[in-house]
Formats: sequence, structure tokens, C-alpha cells
Amino acid sequence: MITCHLHYEIDPSQAVAFETYVTGWIPIVTRFGGTHHGCFLPHEGANDIAYALFSFPSLAAYEDYRAAIRQDPEAQQLWQLSTDSHCIRRFDRSFLRPAMQPSGGDEAA
Repeated sequence: MITCHLHYEIDPSQAVAFETYVTGWIPIVTRFGGTHHGCFLPHEGANDIAYALFSFPSLAAYEDYRAAIRQDPEAQQLWQLSTDSHCIRRFDRSFLRPAMQPSGGDEAA
């Protein structure tokens, strides 16, 4: 499994547009075989930082998703919303893997 972690710097004056944008990806990710773990919007502290996390079974599955969304009308609408509203100033994408409990044997602490 591979998890994509998105770190957004947003325009606080466009928070409503950004929320529409970021939550709009949830059904798209699901439709293309991913699991969305949620969007996390500013509440206390910095008002211009937001996050989203979603997973795919493999990096290859994620790359298939990336190819498919280029032709997806809903994805195109979301990109247009972000362009028109300027709700995203910048973003960083990182990939994570789960660290699970070791299998068998002694568990050293």
C-alpha cells in the first residue's frame, strides 16, 4: 500500500472554494480504486495550511489513477475551480508506507 500525503498552502479568503475542491476528490479517488482518509482544514493555528491523505494498493495503481484523472470530467472541473478561485497557493505531495507491527519473534522495545 502507498499513501499520498498532500500538504496545501491555501488562500484563507478562498477557504470555501478550497473545501469544495479538496472534498470533491474523495469520490474520484474512491471511483478509481483508492481509499480516501480525509481532508483536514485549518481550524486552530495557521489559517493557510490544509492536508489530504489517500491510499492505493500500490504505486502502479496510483499511477493508473493519475493517468485516468487526466480524462475525467469531474477532476477537470475541480482543477478549473482551483485555477479560477486561486484557492491553492502551493502544494507538496509525499508518499508514505505503513509501518506495521513486526511479524513473529521477540518484540524488542
